[in-house]
Amino acid sequence: MPWLYYILLLFLCAASLALVVVTLPGLWLMTAGAAVYALLTHEKHIGFKSLVALFVMALIAEVLEFTAGGAAAKKAGGGRRAAVGALLGGVIGGIVGSFIFPIILSIVGICIGCFAGAAIGELSGGKDSAQAIRVGWGAAKGRLLGVVLKLAFGMVMFGLVLVAGWP
Repeated sequence: MPWLYYILLLFLCAASLALVVVTLPGLWLMTAGAAVYALLTHEKHIGFKSLVALFVMALIAEVLEFTAGGAAAKKAGGGRRAAVGALLGGVIGGIVGSFIFPIILSIVGICIGCFAGAAIGELSGGKDSAQAIRVGWGAAKGRLLGVVLKLAFGMVMFGLVLVAGWP
């Protein structure tokens, strides 16, 4: 029976990585799946230390992804409005992109939303359009980097589950 649980866990983890690409909480699903697997196998394969490691990696990845656009907007010279605009624009862009064409347009929508949100935030603060475009571009690059970093964390987590969960 542990082999069946393991195979189901691997399918869940692969699906979770797909959710990460569309900026949904796939890493948390992966962590929860590993916790259920640990319970079903009486922590014979995945133990407390592995679960803590998965939780910490998921938390770090979420924070990095969530704040990357705003941090990049600030680094590009944007103010607080740009950071908040990048954050909100990324969420809205991801939702709109997901409805039109999931996965590919989700990421594109997130980047466009971050760009637009940061640029609008700068323009509403009285900055000129060149500054707004530079800050928007920085926010879009930062958010894309955040998604890529989150996916990288997800792959490491998948590897941990793959090795630690082996029956």
